[in-house]
Amino acid sequence: MKKSTISTKIKVIGILFVLLMASIVATTIYLNNKNEKDAMIVNIAGKQRMLSQNISKNIFYIYLNPKSSQQELDSSVEEFIYNLESLKGGNSLSKLKEAPNIHIDKQMLQVELLWSIFYKNIVKFKELISSNKNQEELEKIVNIIYETNPNLLYEVDALVSLHTINSEQKIKLLKNSQYFFAILILLLIIYSFLELKTMEKNALNFLEESKRVMEQDLEEPLKPIKIEAEGELIEASYMFNRFLNKINSAIIDSNSALEQSKNASIKLEEISNEFDEIINELQNKSEISKQLNRSEDIAIQTQEQLLHSGKRLNELKNELEKIILFVEKKS
Repeated sequence: MKKSTISTKIKVIGILFVLLMASIVATTIYLNNKNEKDAMIVNIAGKQRMLSQNISKNIFYIYLNPKSSQQELDSSVEEFIYNLESLKGGNSLSKLKEAPNIHIDKQMLQVELLWSIFYKNIVKFKELISSNKNQEELEKIVNIIYETNPNLLYEVDALVSLHTINSEQKIKLLKNSQYFFAILILLLIIYSFLELKTMEKNALNFLEESKRVMEQDLEEPLKPIKIEAEGELIEASYMFNRFLNKINSAIIDSNSALEQSKNASIKLEEISNEFDEIINELQNKSEISKQLNRSEDIAIQTQEQLLHSGKRLNELKNELEKIILFVEKKS
């Protein structure tokens, strides 16, 4: 199984940190943006409640004062419609999306239904107040507006409550996500610490094994390093072991050379001893030769003496013969 490298572990830790930080930033920005929109929605929904009351107030005032201005009423109605479209997500200026959940969507439909009825009564009221005819119908419309306004106000309040709850849930989600990311960061820090400790342990193990090798007796082959570590350290140990193999080869060759030199020394000593014996024998032969030479000299000298003695004897014989001849002549 291929071991992961130190660089790979560092890259993985770095990538995890970058991704986690990017996720935290993106999530925080997204949720903050959503919270801002939710706050805007809550504000708009709350304003709808005020506008519905303001519309009812203006209708009652205009009913009592038919010649008064309808500008405030028209402005409130237009703003209510505009805000209602914004809450539905149909207003591009507010950049609000559709209802975030089905409960708010149902409540929006309920508000729209009540508003459509309420708005029809407003239009009819304006027509009747402008024509100044059929006071009974006008009074009936005013009473209907008076009766339906609390219902509209109640449903708008319910819509505000739902948006408020949704906003609080998102704030809670933001907090929970922050807690979640904090736990992830803590786990990543622990993981990084453990990985760094493992790398440190493997590096120290490599150094200890290297020291052990350097402290071995060079008379014997050096034992290679065997470690379980990251790819770089395994590769370094492989290169170190190759170097040790070369040293071991040199040690084996040197030991072989020493053994051969010892054998050669023994052989040389044996030859030297044999040579000494030969020299001793030669010295002994030299003495014998000297004795033989001396004997030969003595023999030669003796021979010379014998020759000289023989010569003297011959001379003595001749003298004796001469004496004998002389005696014979005398007799």
